[in-house]
Amino acid sequence: MTTKLETNTLMQSRYNRHTILSEIGETGQNKLNQAKVLVIGAGGLGCPILQYLAAAGVGTIGIIDFDVVELSNLQRQVLFGKSTLGINKAIAAKQRLEDLNHTILINAYPEKLTYSNAINLFEKYDIIVDGSDNFETRYLVNDACIITNKPLVFGAIYKFEGQVAVFNYNNGPSYRCIFPNPPEKDSVPNCSEIGVLGVLPGIVGTMQANEVLKIILGIGNVLSGQLLFYNALTFQTSTLKIIRNEMAIQSVLDEKEKFQSKTFHFNCELKDEPVSIKSIQNLENSLFIDVRETHETPKIESLNVINIPLSQLENNIHKININKEYYLFCKSGLRSKKAVSILKAFKITNCFSLKENALELVEIIKTKTV
Repeated sequence: MTTKLETNTLMQSRYNRHTILSEIGETGQNKLNQAKVLVIGAGGLGCPILQYLAAAGVGTIGIIDFDVVELSNLQRQVLFGKSTLGINKAIAAKQRLEDLNHTILINAYPEKLTYSNAINLFEKYDIIVDGSDNFETRYLVNDACIITNKPLVFGAIYKFEGQVAVFNYNNGPSYRCIFPNPPEKDSVPNCSEIGVLGVLPGIVGTMQANEVLKIILGIGNVLSGQLLFYNALTFQTSTLKIIRNEMAIQSVLDEKEKFQSKTFHFNCELKDEPVSIKSIQNLENSLFIDVRETHETPKIESLNVINIPLSQLENNIHKININKEYYLFCKSGLRSKKAVSILKAFKITNCFSLKENALELVEIIKTKTV
């Protein structure tokens, strides 16, 4: 049986490099231990954020992510390995972090963040950290932080560049104060389409973790009212001043009673409604197009499935019979929707985006022949 004295000795040893800093000490370490931080996404940004918050001794860490670990993730998502392929990222991250630091509480939420669950979830934590990779989630997170009055540590990456900021901190500006509205649909590609330097999310995610620690400890200058830009190729940084926009923030608060009943209707979403594979009458004779990149798994081996990555779709239009009906799928549904719009621009109208992703299709195919 471990005694209280032994426990205190172990804790002092674990956090010795913190407690000998005069700016932190045992008082600061206790602040970290009492803090509750929720991280949105356990991907490229989420992994280094989670790793350093757990190592630092943040007492309660929440992880929400509905995605599963894929082979292409291992280039930058440092919490995962071969043994976690196919496992939900929130659960896999929790297992790894508990091995890193068993003295803290880690809550895994293997689900999608939505308008209906965001408010209740955010109210359980002191600080929200956004490691998401799409604009829909960023605006949802920002608005939920305004409504629950939680500071938001923001990060974003694009190819070789990154951004970091702290929003809604001590009456500071919000994400909408600098980006009032989402971008137009199809105007911004994601990393599956354009790629990202493997170390970049590690650098940006570590910067985000640093902002979290400064907020908890009350030390340093928090990046509130500033948007930091980082270029991995030139090693240059710059900052943009952000002014609080009262109208933008009030517009969110005015809609807070309706918030939990909202659904995604941003301009960056495509309007074609996806269909479920369960609604297809003649499954055996239907044709499917996998628009994921060639490295993404799992693959579906079937004569009825052709693989045409979204990035190569326009160059392979000749492979698609305009008299046939096609069902398109990808990892989350975003690329398949975009692919449908491309095909319709080429007058191929009998095409539909599937609600189910590749993993779900594999399970369905186990019971039915496609």
